[in-house]
Amino acid sequence: MHKTQIEISEQTRQAMVGLLQANLVDALDLTLQTKQAHWNVKGKGFIGLHELFDSFHNEARTYVDDIAERITALGGQAEGTASVVSKTTRLPTYPVDITSGKDHLVALSKTYAVFGKAARAAIDEADEAGDKVTADLFTGITKAVDKALWMLDAHLD
Repeated sequence: MHKTQIEISEQTRQAMVGLLQANLVDALDLTLQTKQAHWNVKGKGFIGLHELFDSFHNEARTYVDDIAERITALGGQAEGTASVVSKTTRLPTYPVDITSGKDHLVALSKTYAVFGKAARAAIDEADEAGDKVTADLFTGITKAVDKALWMLDAHLD
């Protein structure tokens, strides 16, 4: 751990760095999966879905940056290489052979549900550890993920 003037015990900071790191990896994978959908969607509703998936990608990039910066603020080292992501992501594997809008909507819906569940659990874990800032970070992420899930579900109805 790096030195910091943040008044949180080193033990708590280490725990929060571990929590944040697990979610950083998932957020990086989320950006890749949304871009995969953006690049490869075809068929009816193409332009709307193409743009929607790109907006999801851009939003997910903010999660990545916010999480990584919180890791370093707490004295940790953010690990975001492709090899780290491929080894440790908790998200379902995205099917790379799909093209229909519906198939991408279903795949992203599953991914966002898993990501959102982990972020929601992180709120509780950070709150129990007494790190209100990290809990707030995950609250904001969960709010955005819930909105994305609403949009995905609306397209599937």
